[in-house]
Amino acid sequence: MAYAAVVSLKQTIEHLRSSRNISILPSSVQIIESAYEELRSIQKLLQGLDIRSGLIEKSDYTDLITSYEPSGLNKVFTTLKRGKSSESRGFRGGDVHRMNALDGKMREAASELEDALENHVVNLILKSRPSSLISLDLQELKPDIDFFNKTVKELKKEYAKEEDDDDVVSSRINFGGNKSKMVGFSDEFRQMKDELLEDILRVNIGSVVGMAGIGKTTIAKEFFEDSSVLNWFDHRAWVTVGPKYQLIDIMQNILDQVDPYNNGKMLIKGDELALCLRRSLKDRRCLVVLDDVWNKEITFYVERLIVYACFGYKCGSLILLTTRTEKVGATDSRLTIKMLKLRFLTNDESWDLLREKVFGEESCPSELEKAGKKIAENCEGLPLTIVTISDFLIKAEKTPEYWNMVAEKENSIFIDAYDQMSKVLLRSYNYLPQYLKDFFLYMGVFPQKYDIPLSKLTKLWSVEGCFLSRASKHIRNLEVYLLKHLEELVGKNLVLVRKRNYKYKPKTYGLHSALWHSCIGEAERNKFFHVFNNYADSLVAESIRNQRRLCIHNNILFGIKDVQISMASISTARSLLCTGPHHRYPIPICFGLRLLRVIDALTIRFYEFPMDVLELVQLKYLALTCDGKLPISISKLSNLQILIVRRYFNIVKLYEDESYLPMEIWDMKELEHLQVMGGNLPDPCDGAVLPNLITLLDVSAHSCTKGVIKGLPKLNKLGIRIEFSVDVAEPLCCFDHISHLNKLESLKCVVVNPALRSEVVAPLASSSLFPKSIKKLSLRGLGFSWEDMKVIASLPKLEVLKLRCYAFRGPKWEVLNKGFPSLEFLLIKDTDLVYWTIGHESFSKLQCLSLKQCYKLQDIQWKFRKSLKIEIVDCNPLTVTCAKQMQKNRSNLEVNVHSSWDDEKLVKA
Repeated sequence: MAYAAVVSLKQTIEHLRSSRNISILPSSVQIIESAYEELRSIQKLLQGLDIRSGLIEKSDYTDLITSYEPSGLNKVFTTLKRGKSSESRGFRGGDVHRMNALDGKMREAASELEDALENHVVNLILKSRPSSLISLDLQELKPDIDFFNKTVKELKKEYAKEEDDDDVVSSRINFGGNKSKMVGFSDEFRQMKDELLEDILRVNIGSVVGMAGIGKTTIAKEFFEDSSVLNWFDHRAWVTVGPKYQLIDIMQNILDQVDPYNNGKMLIKGDELALCLRRSLKDRRCLVVLDDVWNKEITFYVERLIVYACFGYKCGSLILLTTRTEKVGATDSRLTIKMLKLRFLTNDESWDLLREKVFGEESCPSELEKAGKKIAENCEGLPLTIVTISDFLIKAEKTPEYWNMVAEKENSIFIDAYDQMSKVLLRSYNYLPQYLKDFFLYMGVFPQKYDIPLSKLTKLWSVEGCFLSRASKHIRNLEVYLLKHLEELVGKNLVLVRKRNYKYKPKTYGLHSALWHSCIGEAERNKFFHVFNNYADSLVAESIRNQRRLCIHNNILFGIKDVQISMASISTARSLLCTGPHHRYPIPICFGLRLLRVIDALTIRFYEFPMDVLELVQLKYLALTCDGKLPISISKLSNLQILIVRRYFNIVKLYEDESYLPMEIWDMKELEHLQVMGGNLPDPCDGAVLPNLITLLDVSAHSCTKGVIKGLPKLNKLGIRIEFSVDVAEPLCCFDHISHLNKLESLKCVVVNPALRSEVVAPLASSSLFPKSIKKLSLRGLGFSWEDMKVIASLPKLEVLKLRCYAFRGPKWEVLNKGFPSLEFLLIKDTDLVYWTIGHESFSKLQCLSLKQCYKLQDIQWKFRKSLKIEIVDCNPLTVTCAKQMQKNRSNLEVNVHSSWDDEKLVKA
């Protein structure tokens, strides 16, 4: 992880150069600039290693492949030095172990200098008066910086040597190999075969895409040896490619298999090889399988050579490739690409494969079946895991006691299997571009099978320091940037999308358990993060020495004094991530890691705000569960960008609590995300503003004053939380001033303990209450009349509307003509609505309607035109009948009905 360490140090220096609280003395400017220039050069070099030496530009090869003549093909071979191309990013030359050793030295050098710089700055800040300007003298760090610069220069030479020593592995012939039984993909296989053979009078390209170990090669072999395929093709060739290849060797291997007279006896190059292929394939149909392809250009060149050899496109030949990467499977071509994306096996299919591998033709003993199904389920649908676990089970005792231990993961079989699989799985990681490696490894800081929200990743990555070399620092601008990198990892089948929204866009991500295990092992070796697994492990100082992140998946460790002492003795950590289970009672926690930038401890409960945190002046991200108020001295954390404070969920206010945040909160100019449950922002003094605040959540309605609103010029997302006392006198006015937030796109207003009456919140007087920029609106427990909905219906940009727990009340809702012109998603949950009439051309862009717990809803009168998906959960049977009737009249309507009662019956069964 040299790249991540370099980017982190570069960000640290950039922060020192631009900080309003730090002034670098003139005598120190040149010292810091020398290190910065070396960082820029090594960063450029590391990025350059992602593009292998000897590559040709895309424009060059596009010109070359237009020629079908032998001379043109010969030029392709001579220009393509060992098959390199502009798309071979991350395919680094040299020995992997030697390159990793160089990366380790570079990472260590960058981390040591960053530690020295930040320790020096922290000492100065802690000795100075609050809000005073820090004069930074780096003379005493000059030896460290000089040593760093010298190390970088030496390492650049070593990297260059390794790049020149490009150990390319030739492709290998594998004519079918040992045939494995294909389980679970019979329907997909039939569909793929039909699609590939339906237009067989011309050259076709097919691809099988999926995660490592999911069965791509197995399904390709099934096709390769299928009887109808054997009958159709005159020649077949199977070539295993791999990440390092020589294009000329691939073509030689194809020739060896299609030309019985050559069969490896004669090595041919350039235009001679093309001519030999042409002679062998003239008037012949050829199937070429390229197994384990990592570079999309290989397919392109093989296609052009096959077309040339077969005298044009209408020859009936076929190229089938297997690959881990969707981008390769969907390679650019003049031909139609038939891509099969392999899914994970179902639980039943997993059990079928496990049973077949362990028992063969014999039946499984009935006393092992229940545990066996649980073991298969724990494999999470990955055939490689199932096969590896089966190998262990074959050699072990076949008793219910032993199998139950395996099923409950009470022994090491799954860990041993994951260790054995790591070499295969981590191949995908090893050939990632430098900038993607830290993105992938960071997914492992969360527990196994954890659904990771995109919003949480966005906030954490914005402050971690190793992800932002090419992005704006603001969270809102980061989402597109980070989503692009996540999509790359998803496309390479390293990261899974767990949940999607109504637009099918990702909401949460995760890792397959086999990859998660490999990920945390690789992160540990690269000092990227360390996961505390048990008490004994936490006491080994060497295991956490120089780790940049500490992850606690079992938060009870915080209560052990020895663990706290061990952690406090290591001062290099920048992040403390507590993602274990929530704790009902407070647990002592050590905040002695003075260089921390990130503390995520929402699952730990504190009675009061922990004052030790205020000594961590480098903090940029702080998330706590705390029953006390924020201290006045919170402004000491001048670098803080994200502040999240939640209350313990069992505590409920029974009275109106004027819990104002300290006035000093307005001095925290770096804040971008502020979320303090039930807190009020006080009116600022002297026109103070929070210039970078984008998100303000969980504040009370009393925060929505004219003065507060004026002090939040960039606010994009606002969440209002209302808790009433039993004797509330007058309706609240929540929205009087928010119309001045002209950049506001998301608004959420929640009444936590609503009284079911219409005067909870003042009625919506006019559409001018809301900014025209609003795109997402979520309301709960407000008790508005449906008549007030016409105010919301006129919002021109509103795309998402969520109404929960009597947000609007009354038996009848009539939507006027052309209402909700931009709405795409509508949720109505827990309402007393009975009759719903929708006017002409209303909801003209609606894509999804979700109705939940609408127990009284009987009738919907609506003549819609475009396609629509309706989700009905636990509603009045008349609602279902009405929707089904609408579906009969409209073919473009999809109705999905779900009942939690069925879920309960399924669980009991």
